[in-house]
Amino acid sequence: MDAQTIAQVRASWSQVQPIRSAAAALFYRHLFADAPGLQALFRGDLQQQGDRLMQMMDWLVDRLDDPPTVLATLADLGRRHAGYGVQASHYDRVGAALLRTLADGLGAHFTPATERAWAELYELMADAMIAPLTEEAVAQAPAVQGAASLAAGGDR
Repeated sequence: MDAQTIAQVRASWSQVQPIRSAAAALFYRHLFADAPGLQALFRGDLQQQGDRLMQMMDWLVDRLDDPPTVLATLADLGRRHAGYGVQASHYDRVGAALLRTLADGLGAHFTPATERAWAELYELMADAMIAPLTEEAVAQAPAVQGAASLAAGGDR
């Protein structure tokens, strides 16, 4: 992300701060309206989950100047989310819910430039969180293929 995109994200995120609880609730409303099946992945208090979401977004926006730290943290987060049952295909729905939440929350301040900046950030986030799932699947593929070959009578 270039400096202008980072500045655009930070400026718009600062406008979300006064409505952060409402924005978190709105995000989950959008997500579950678009993908009701995802609601089953969320156990526990959704308000607490929303608070954690906002804290993570705060952390992320504050550290956009440090891509190695951000990418490593997002990869770890992606691994944890996979353990909760999140699949790579879910990330498009989450991104759409995020952009819709920002559009609703920021109103006229959600300009085309703001939308592009957030879309770029979300693509970076999703790619970083999905990458460990792909790497893990690739690493497991030879073992699965080998087991299948043995089960089929190969490699005797």
